[in-house]
Amino acid sequence: MTFLMVASAGNFYQDVDINWGDQRAKILNAGQDLTLSLDKFSGSGFQSKNEFLFGRFDMQLKLVPGNSAGTVTTFYLSSQETQHDEIDFEFLGNVSGQPYTVHTNVYSQGNGNKEQQFRLWFDPSTSFHTYSVVWNTKRIIFLVDNIPIRVFTNNEAIGVPYPKSQPMRVYCSLWNADEWATQGGRIKTDWTKAPFIASYRNFNANGCVSGASSQSSCATKTGDPLNNESWQTQTLNASDRNRLRWVQQKYMIYNYCTDVQRFPQGLSPECKRSRF
Repeated sequence: MTFLMVASAGNFYQDVDINWGDQRAKILNAGQDLTLSLDKFSGSGFQSKNEFLFGRFDMQLKLVPGNSAGTVTTFYLSSQETQHDEIDFEFLGNVSGQPYTVHTNVYSQGNGNKEQQFRLWFDPSTSFHTYSVVWNTKRIIFLVDNIPIRVFTNNEAIGVPYPKSQPMRVYCSLWNADEWATQGGRIKTDWTKAPFIASYRNFNANGCVSGASSQSSCATKTGDPLNNESWQTQTLNASDRNRLRWVQQKYMIYNYCTDVQRFPQGLSPECKRSRF
């Protein structure tokens, strides 16, 4: 398998395929914007044309406004294997005036159960904000407006699976999950508010594309870095770690590493290591 370093410039006509929802997904403004809609019959979604093995992936989103209870808006990477890898940003809607929940998770070889959930320090439905995933051989960094909210480190040395061999596409979707998404499923989708609409723009993917016709080194320094580094070696400096600590201490509402009731047999080995 060969790989080519590619940087996508953010045109949805060139970079993605609408993969479900019929006419509910619309590309607008000469490919600069894309909207997904959800009604009582179906949601909608799209996927990147390319598959990537490592990279930095940025998307600007404006989430469903008002009463978004029961809806889930997503931006994630996933492979297609039976024992798949996946890196998730999911945005769980809520009733009007109540905050969204940002749900993150990492799957490797079909194993997930790595959830961390957050509130945001702004209303994500009133304007666009940038959500990013940096994925390299050492770590996965989740960012909101370039502020790190989570780091998932490669801990294969202590027996924790890490996604490193399965190429993944970028997927985005808007769908109904009112059986679980809002307050544990107690609040259902209010279909009188449909259609629900989420907006996407400025998709940038900078990484190693799987199956490229010509081989190129993926060690080339490129990307839109957090600390003037390549995404391939990207880490957190002292300021980044302070911002990560601020988010995790003030806005985290769930951490699999502290849920001893859910995991009575014992927490995952990486939970003994520092999050910062």
